[in-house]
Amino acid sequence: MMITRLADQMAQRLRAELQTSELEVLDESAAHAGHAGANGTGFGTHFRVRISSPLFTGKTRVARHRLVYDALQDFIAQGVHAIAIEVL
Repeated sequence: MMITRLADQMAQRLRAELQTSELEVLDESAAHAGHAGANGTGFGTHFRVRISSPLFTGKTRVARHRLVYDALQDFIAQGVHAIAIEVL
């Protein structure tokens, strides 16, 4: 079994759970070196998610963000410190 990057795993989860029409998951951990939650490797702690989903229709910004956080909860539990969400 091939081990994929964490950003790819997160994208796969978001596609499956939120039926995304547009999606980009960026690992921005290197830009947060020395900040809270950084793990010293420059990878796997701080992410930016740019996302669009038909499931967002009619939902508030908070509800849209909650859908993303809920889909990624197990990643957060395993050490993802921050996720910046941009709804497209």
